[in-house]
Amino acid sequence: MTEATSAPPRLLVADQVAGSVRLLDLPDGRERGLVEGRHLAEHAGFLALPGDRTAFVDDLAGELVVLDPYGLDAGRPLVEATVPVAIPAEHLAADPSGRLLAVTTGLGHNWEPWSDVLTAVDLAAPGGPRAVRVRTDAGEPGVTVLGPSAPTGPADGPNAGAPTGPSALAHPTGSADSAAPTGPLDDADALVVLRHRHPGSLTAYRHAELMAAAPACPPAVPAAALPLTDDDGHGDAHDPLTGWVFAAAGSGVHRARRAGGSLVREEPLPWGGPGRGYYLRLDPARRVLWSCVRGGPADPGRWPEWSNHAWWHGLDSGTVGRLPLGPGLVFRLAVAARHVAYARVHPDGDELVLIATDSDTPRITARLPLPAMDGAPRPGGTPWDGVQRRAIAASPGSSLVAVTRGGHGEIHLVDADSASNQNAPVTTLSVPTPLNDGGHLALVSPGSGAHGDTVGR
Repeated sequence: MTEATSAPPRLLVADQVAGSVRLLDLPDGRERGLVEGRHLAEHAGFLALPGDRTAFVDDLAGELVVLDPYGLDAGRPLVEATVPVAIPAEHLAADPSGRLLAVTTGLGHNWEPWSDVLTAVDLAAPGGPRAVRVRTDAGEPGVTVLGPSAPTGPADGPNAGAPTGPSALAHPTGSADSAAPTGPLDDADALVVLRHRHPGSLTAYRHAELMAAAPACPPAVPAAALPLTDDDGHGDAHDPLTGWVFAAAGSGVHRARRAGGSLVREEPLPWGGPGRGYYLRLDPARRVLWSCVRGGPADPGRWPEWSNHAWWHGLDSGTVGRLPLGPGLVFRLAVAARHVAYARVHPDGDELVLIATDSDTPRITARLPLPAMDGAPRPGGTPWDGVQRRAIAASPGSSLVAVTRGGHGEIHLVDADSASNQNAPVTTLSVPTPLNDGGHLALVSPGSGAHGDTVGR
């Protein structure tokens, strides 16, 4: 993918605690826009949409917000549209067209699952954006939204051709207070696929049927359901080209692919060593699936002892590999033009790890020290409760990588193409709010194709 040059990359900086979203030009950090009173749902994150737009959920107002970061250049407002959705938002995803979305609900500031509400959204409904709420199953479900039936597979490579898995999704019987499923899936149906943990399963719903639901949150009837062998799913991705859905779990990455009017199970992808991945992300330019595999003691207070590996799977080549990142806390990652970036937190020092993706064998090209955070996680306590964190962002259309310094209102900006362990110029941008809990970032660049990753990050 070639990098766009018509306009500079821009950075969306959300302070979900203070309640603001800023739009900055890169690399100088000049503020181009500000949306106040918006509290981004950090777990659902930012979702790239076609037309260089970005969506997120306001977890206080209960609204999906669509931003147009380059609209200001043409006299359009930064906020393109809003539509009510159920909160607390757990995951956010769109179909490949960017028109049909789904938002799941999670725990929020609660210890036990309590909400079973799913929101379906049509951004181009007659009369303007429209959302409908239904009930599914309480938990922390992941979500992907599949467009019309995809081709049978990539043009070549070991995964070409028809699916090899043994079983298609079976139709459930439904519950006593629900209508029966309406028949086999049609190739033209957009499907909302939920990944549940307890019990582990994938359930598919027709998006059109969700949009036609009655008021007052009626129970939704899945068109199909596929049990998974794990009850610990965490992490989802979707490949629009093949229609594959991926779900990270303890035993590996479960795979199901849309084939005609059904979804077909395939053999899971192994993690290739100790540990498991808690996050999945698609590099849409190189068609590579990425995760971070975590191993070590189960006690979260011993997080400095956790091992971490970058894991990848080439969707067309079928190759699988992993690279050691180092001990501590590594979670989310960011995809740049020719690199993938991970932020690692550890009591002995934090760092930004850059992995080159310009060949079939990814390799670590730089480990860049990051300034310490006041209020950083400490041994003996969990690395995510009441501590500062780091958010990370990049774009497939730019070589820039941004990472926050939670609690300090700072963002460190690196050009991954010119960075090495010996030469790593870092630009530090400052914002007026502290970015407590790490804030959240989205790096956008014109024509980057970032919307090829259809899950919020």
